[in-house]
Amino acid sequence: MFQAVIFDWDGTLANTRNVIVISFQRALTEINCNVSNEYIERRIGIGAAETFREILRAANVPFDEGLVEDLVERKSELEIELANQVKLFPGVRELLEVLSGKIKMGLASMNNRSVIMHMVEAKELKKYFEVILTAESISKSKPNPEIFLKAASELKAAPQQCVVIEDSIFGVKAAKSAKMGCVAVTTGVYSKEELEEERPDLTVHSLQDKRIVSFVLR
Repeated sequence: MFQAVIFDWDGTLANTRNVIVISFQRALTEINCNVSNEYIERRIGIGAAETFREILRAANVPFDEGLVEDLVERKSELEIELANQVKLFPGVRELLEVLSGKIKMGLASMNNRSVIMHMVEAKELKKYFEVILTAESISKSKPNPEIFLKAASELKAAPQQCVVIEDSIFGVKAAKSAKMGCVAVTTGVYSKEELEEERPDLTVHSLQDKRIVSFVLR
């Protein structure tokens, strides 16, 4: 039996794709930088700072870390402003409620802390998580396993006793690299085939899938 379950946020618990894309695009418009929505979507999960760096390099826009920090802050402000457009995926509350009290639960997101804390409080989910880690908590973004390993440490569980629930290839890679169990859910940008290339232990189309509870509490 696993001792802890670690959830991702964007694309896993909450349908944030449109809000994230809009926030990135508005921030980029302010510096006259253009990029496709798909370019942004395919990088959800690695963190805003790294996404902005990749965009600016691809667009041949000179930048320093000061500009990246400003863009991240602006994107976070915009995302919070649009928070009422974010909806939880079907089955989220039910899953958290079923697991509550039976296993330690953490949240590990590469989004920024101001955004995540606003979201979990607005959706009344904060009570479920013993640990909430965000981009500011670590130095290396997914697919590096740092955020999951830190979550395990703070939950006082060995990595092998943790299971991660993720929607992105970056998150699945990070979980497997950390030697953790992993449930991949196809509610994000990535297809079942793309996710399964990273060898998750279980792939589901929805958090309503009963196999999740059976796997986590086995």
